[in-house]
Amino acid sequence: MTVQEKPYPNVSRMVDIFGEWLKHRRERREMREMDAANFGQIASDLRMSSADLEALVRRGPHAADELPKMLTALGIDQESLLRTEPLVLRDMERVCSMCIHKRQCDKDLAAGTAAAHYQEYCGNAPTIDGFGQQIIS
Repeated sequence: MTVQEKPYPNVSRMVDIFGEWLKHRRERREMREMDAANFGQIASDLRMSSADLEALVRRGPHAADELPKMLTALGIDQESLLRTEPLVLRDMERVCSMCIHKRQCDKDLAAGTAAAHYQEYCGNAPTIDGFGQQIIS
């Protein structure tokens, strides 16, 4: 009999999800306890409004997980983008985090049809289309 690395993968996954949820709750509590001046300064340092920063924190750390997948699907080299346009990439992450079309995006990414349909719903489409050939891998 062989020893399994994770004898109960579903239980392990649920524990991980619960752990991430607790961490997110702690981060939100810390944000609420922060005074408005400090929170506003952090938002200003990040070049966004306090309301946008609060919305991003509420969405959690995985809110922009679709962006790297979309860039890959479109043949865009994320590392080149990070080197040449780091502020643009950060803004794209913000736009992706706030997106209300996650379900469609995830569906297209899973089906391999994102490149054909992203312009219909992706808030980053104008930015992506503006890149031209400069960062395509």
